[in-house]
Amino acid sequence: MRFVLHITLVALLLVACGKDLSVEQEIIAAIQSMEERAEAGEHFQFMGHISDDFRAQQGSMSRLEFHRFMIFQINQHRRLHANFFPIHVRESGETMASAHFRLLVTGGGNLLPESGQVFDVETQWLLEGGDWMLSEANWEVARLPDLPTPRNQDQ
Repeated sequence: MRFVLHITLVALLLVACGKDLSVEQEIIAAIQSMEERAEAGEHFQFMGHISDDFRAQQGSMSRLEFHRFMIFQINQHRRLHANFFPIHVRESGETMASAHFRLLVTGGGNLLPESGQVFDVETQWLLEGGDWMLSEANWEVARLPDLPTPRNQDQ
């Protein structure tokens, strides 16, 4: 019985490995890898997903400036953490795609976050040498709906 289970698992793994990932799956995997690298403080590995021609914030930030920005964020917050809310990927040709998502970034030096912010993020991706590379990113503070204030229950 155990032998059959092992053979079945091996067969499933081979079938899964044989399938090509979709563009959406590849870009989401790159974003998740970037998240892991940033949270681990590995800024060089994080930048491995960034195109040499990268621009951010409507072209006002170069790749080098973005790298410095990431180093600053990682150093300022010993415990940097990111949560992505639905990542929507749209192909725009064989070598281009875009992804947009909402991002919650928290950070601090202790177990609990000391600060946090939600951003709306638009990204552009290029297929370079078989890898999807981030070529452009723009973000702004998300506009969240006002939450109702609790009514005084003594009234």
